[in-house]
Formats: sequence, C-alpha cells, structure tokens
Amino acid sequence: MLERAWRSRPITWLAGVRRSGKTVLCRALGDVEYFDCELPRVRRLMDDPEAFLDDLDGRRIVLDEIHRLDDAAQLLKIASDHHPATRIIATGSSTLGASARFRDTLAGRKSQIMLVPVLASELTAFGDATIERRMLRGGLPAMLLSPATSEADYQEWLDSFWARDVQVLFRLERRHAFQKLVELIMARSGGIFEATAFARLCEVSRQTIANYLGVLEETFVAHVVRPFSSHKPTEIVAAPKVYGFDTGFVCVHRGWDSLRSGDKGILWEHVVLNEILGRLQAGRLRYWRDKAGHEIDFIWALPGRDPVAIQCQWKHSDVDPAPLRAFRGQHPRGENFLVVSDAPRPSSRRMGDLKVRVVGLEHLVRSLGGSEASPVNEEE
Repeated sequence: MLERAWRSRPITWLAGVRRSGKTVLCRALGDVEYFDCELPRVRRLMDDPEAFLDDLDGRRIVLDEIHRLDDAAQLLKIASDHHPATRIIATGSSTLGASARFRDTLAGRKSQIMLVPVLASELTAFGDATIERRMLRGGLPAMLLSPATSEADYQEWLDSFWARDVQVLFRLERRHAFQKLVELIMARSGGIFEATAFARLCEVSRQTIANYLGVLEETFVAHVVRPFSSHKPTEIVAAPKVYGFDTGFVCVHRGWDSLRSGDKGILWEHVVLNEILGRLQAGRLRYWRDKAGHEIDFIWALPGRDPVAIQCQWKHSDVDPAPLRAFRGQHPRGENFLVVSDAPRPSSRRMGDLKVRVVGLEHLVRSLGGSEASPVNEEE
C-alpha cells in the first residue's frame, strides 16, 4: 500500500489515532531514514529544511509525528517542489489541514492513508485473538495484545491524546468539558448526535460542542456519518450519527467488562465501519433513517450510482426486514447487503420482493470495491 502511494505522489500522509501502529509500521520499512520529530534534537536538524532535504535527496524518509514541527507543511512543500526523487512518509494523529500549524494542505502533492485500529482481517497476526476479544478490548495493538487491561489504561490514552495531540494542534481550553464529550460519544457511540443535549451535559455552548466534534473528527477519534436522503419529507436530512473510533473505549465507557449476546450487535456495527474505512480508505458512507424510526446502518453512496444498503447483524437470524423495505420504498434501485459474523460463504435471501446478499466482512469489502491492499486516497 505504501509503495503504491509513493509511486503516485512524492509524499504520503500516514494518519491515524495515537498508538494505532504508525511508528511500528514505519520502522518496519526497509531502506528508509527514520526521524522522530517528537525529539528536540531531531527537530533542530530541520531548522533549515533546504539543507536537511539536500542531504537526503533521492532517499526514502519517514518523518514521524511531523505535527511537532513549527511549519511541517513548508518542509513537505519544499520536498515536493525541489526534490521530486525523494519519497517521504509523514505521520500524524490528524488530517494534514487539522490546524493553523499546517498552512498548506499540499493538495495535489500527497497521497493519504488512514491507519485504523486492527482490522478483522488482521486478527491472525495477533495470536489467539478472536473477533469477540477484538470487540471488547478494541483494536489498538497494545490493548489487544495485553493479557489484562483496566479502565486506567484507556484513561491514560485519553490523557496522552489531550496533551500530545489536542493541545499541540488546537490549544483548546476546558479540558474537563472536552473529555466529558469524548466519554459521552463513546458511551452513546453509533447514536444520533444531538449537539444541544451534549452542550447541556458538558456545560458549554452548542457552538463549542460543534467545534469539539470537529477536532475529534480531524483526529479520527470520532467518525461522523451523515444522513443519506433525497430530501423527502419523511427522511432525516440533517442529524449525523457519531461513532467512537474504537470498540474498546466504547465498552469501557458503557461499563462492559464482558460481552452479552445483546451487546455484540452494536459492536459488530463498529467493526464493519472500521473495516470499510480501513480497507476502502473512503468517506462515502452515509446512513438512512425515516421519521417512523426505520434505519439502515450504512449507505454506500457513489456519485451517479444507485445507493447500496448495508445492514449489520451479529447473527444472520437476527435480521428485521422492515428497515430495508422502508428504504427501498423510497429508493428502489440498488444492492442490499446483510453483513453478519456467521456467514461461511455469501448467499442470497429473499425478503418479500427484496433480494438481499448475506455476506461476511471480506465479501462486503470486495463487493464495494476493496482488495487485499487498501486503495490509496490520492488528493487532487
């Protein structure tokens, strides 16, 4: 995936939340010069970016935690414009344009890869880790591999996120209100986001909540899924759904230290979202809901194509056909997928006049356009 990115652009922005494995991945690459920008002595090497890049012309370079530089975008722009043979991976815990520290988003000069928590397709690399363990512990590698975790481990991650990402990039005040919002998003993950209700609970303004949510989206700690609609009066057209980035944090903030059968459905929905984001590297997902309460978990909406309906169920026997029927009553054309954990192979199922494909994660991703190597997001 990284090699494909380097072939298309001189700079690859490797993004993802703290401790998702960016550094481990970069250190495992062969024939690269690795620089940890969190170290003051390393940052001093880049005080003169032209001299720094002249010494490394034509090499493959990793600039880890590049957001710690005063003007990271300037260094990357010089590299792209004046050292076209140099290949750079720059890592960060946010999008490149997340804050004023990045004065240039390098449009047309970079590819972007988002590293998500451990994918279901990667579990074989984690010993005896099962999908249930992945849902309970989450997908941060250290948490998944640890023989035991506690609420304090997840709180320590949040404290580090505040100090090393939020404060460096955004310099927010009101730590208590911000962390309260994070906790509420994790506890209510996958639900409709009502900014006014969150503002009241966090004791800040509605605009502040909107700003905080923007920070969480830019740093990949929250995934905002907006509604799909054709502006029919029966459809929800504005309120988004918000998902916490990791099922381990969702479980901790819901007070789950073991999984009951009723808990697995919402966590499986998170796993499906994580797989689509990680494997397809695309933000084309929407959800659909009407005012009668029928809801489709995800809509894969490509311009000029019929919407694909995706329902997530832990077991194939749990499906309720009413939401699909309601959606196809409004949007009759397009494929329907039921994504389950217990599908040994893809199969078709009739629900009245609807045809539904019952699939596992792998077949879903392939059907939506994925492959073993995640596509690269090439920015124009």
